[in-house]
Amino acid sequence: MPEVMFAGPEGRLEGCYHHSENANAPLALVLHPHPLHGGTMNNRITYTMYRRFQEMGFSVMRFNSRGVGRSQGRYDGGIGEISDAAAALDWMQMVNPNSTELWISGYSFGAFVGMQLLMRRPEISGWISIAPPANDYDFGFLAPCPCSGLMIAGGKDTMAPEGSIRKVVEKLNTQKNVTVDYRIFDQADHIFAKQADLVADALEDHVLVRQAEFRATAQAAG
Repeated sequence: MPEVMFAGPEGRLEGCYHHSENANAPLALVLHPHPLHGGTMNNRITYTMYRRFQEMGFSVMRFNSRGVGRSQGRYDGGIGEISDAAAALDWMQMVNPNSTELWISGYSFGAFVGMQLLMRRPEISGWISIAPPANDYDFGFLAPCPCSGLMIAGGKDTMAPEGSIRKVVEKLNTQKNVTVDYRIFDQADHIFAKQADLVADALEDHVLVRQAEFRATAQAAG
């Protein structure tokens, strides 16, 4: 699994990148949980999503945001971390100039960063948000949300309560041309200790359905 170092806004950033053997493969960027609470690119859910994208033929990256692992800089309250994610996306697009499909996937704090990035990068095709911290951050910036995606909540999650995530989903589903695939894992808490494979399966199921929709739309347009 090749390690990469790439330029971020505050210095070098450390990542793991898998380059697909498939020509012009779709791209996926996976974002880790809160760095002040032990979140790194080696987090189990982050790694599980990375592996599933890899198995699906994607070129995929996970990386440590500023101040984590060997990444330079210091934690910046989320603002700088969004810029770090944008730099990771820039690097992937530079390496894959002909790819036309791009996914953002984040867990916990990474879900917040991913959704912020979604609003800044219109080329993003779809998104995966696992346990977005809707109790701690205002997700009202998703207006309008540029595309549909998958959101997963844990029924026993006290850090990102299902009820707060449901409110975000309900608001998004009122927007034109946006449908949130919302899935609740009743027995999961915020760690998803016994549900990592279920998260990966949900990710794959959602992405395959959306990719079929992309193809149908392209055929209809052509």
